[in-house]
Amino acid sequence: MADQESSIRVTRLAKKRAAEAMVQHLQQPNKKRVVLGEIQNLSNQIQMFDSEPLKPKCKKQTTKRKVKRSVSVKEKDFREEDVDSKLDDDPQMCSAYVSDIYDYLHQMEIEKKRRPLSNYLEKIQKDVTANMRGVLVDWLVEVAEEYKLLSDTLYLAVAYIDRYLSIKVIPRQRLQLLGVSSMLIASKYEEIKPPRVEDFCYITDNTYTKKDVVKMEADVLQSLKFEMGNPTTKTFLRRFTRVAQEDCKNSNLKLEFLGCYLAELSLLDYNCVKFLPSLVAAAVIFLSRFTLQPKLHPWSVALEQSSGYRAADLKECVLIIHDLQLSRRGISLVAARNKYKQHKFKCVSTLSSPLEVPDSFFEDTRQ
Repeated sequence: MADQESSIRVTRLAKKRAAEAMVQHLQQPNKKRVVLGEIQNLSNQIQMFDSEPLKPKCKKQTTKRKVKRSVSVKEKDFREEDVDSKLDDDPQMCSAYVSDIYDYLHQMEIEKKRRPLSNYLEKIQKDVTANMRGVLVDWLVEVAEEYKLLSDTLYLAVAYIDRYLSIKVIPRQRLQLLGVSSMLIASKYEEIKPPRVEDFCYITDNTYTKKDVVKMEADVLQSLKFEMGNPTTKTFLRRFTRVAQEDCKNSNLKLEFLGCYLAELSLLDYNCVKFLPSLVAAAVIFLSRFTLQPKLHPWSVALEQSSGYRAADLKECVLIIHDLQLSRRGISLVAARNKYKQHKFKCVSTLSSPLEVPDSFFEDTRQ
């Protein structure tokens, strides 16, 4: 009899727990599935998280290796480890070996197989001009915005285009086909849910068939020997932005969005192809800081050490991007300008910048 009563209690207790679990399950909100239209919002959250990491509750003593940079030991009031140590509580930031990662990326960006020719339009192409390339990239900015693609997808697609045009001659009639096929490959590489081939056919007003796009995709992959993982300007821009914000208590979203805007402008100009992605990223940070605070020196020891570039190294690239910002170049290419006029990007494309960058800013970094 005692065993029977005990069995009844256990059964009732199990039923009670099951009922409580069911109620708790019903009260939980359903998880939203990640769909293509939400990727942009997701990417914005990630970028904001990168630029404003959680601060550790306590300082951890960690041993980090010294990174060799162009700044001498005597000039170091800043240590690169100081930036990384603030990310210790976030394992995704890889603070223990982030310096090794970026050293590897710097080595990767200079590999010949990953670099386009600086003069491929003059040396290789016969029917494609710098203006045509600019129009294509400007249109791809619109495509990325239309399908809410990650900015990394856009940068990779442009890198594929430049590398392919450095190898193979292409008629102007197939330039747009190369653009959508490169965007398709980059989407497969970067996106959670890339657009379908039919979507890219539709965006060209069905100028090309699905068979055309797939065939060009295969040609691009084979021509680039399936080396699709390139470090881009965006790769380095994230880190340099974090270093540039070290003197700010709070994350400066305007600086971050302005950097993204100027970096996308650099994609439009053929003259920026010759620069390494890390140099373009450094030039973008230089110009962003100059635009927001034109009376202060835009470069610092911290940025010099982190990037490996002196202010003088950036001069040519800075002046080109500055001309783009002031519409002295690419005045008809408006996709990026319109994109960054939106309030969600703090309307950074409407910010005014001084007409000239003082030569003194390209001299030795001020302490």
